[in-house]
Amino acid sequence: MPPSARRSGLGPPETAGSGSAEAEPEVGRPGIRVALMHATSYTYDPETRSGSVLLDDGTPVEFDAAAFDAGGLRLLRPGQRVRLETEGAGEGLRITLVTLQTL
Repeated sequence: MPPSARRSGLGPPETAGSGSAEAEPEVGRPGIRVALMHATSYTYDPETRSGSVLLDDGTPVEFDAAAFDAGGLRLLRPGQRVRLETEGAGEGLRITLVTLQTL
């Protein structure tokens, strides 16, 4: 398909990767593949700054304080849409950044 068709929105839809129908393309860092995806905040503990999100397919994934701090957030409420950076896949999926989804 010509590039102009892709830019205009014509042609087949892009397929999403690992876990979310709204997953963005993977970006590369030296030696590490990072997937960008969206999810919904499920739990958050302000004392430990950790919690969990639900991927769009309903899979719960936990995040630690380092992932929360990397996003620059101060608070997270259940039900908020978030953008994630992750490493790994399947059982080895690890959230490395949690931040609010912006339009």
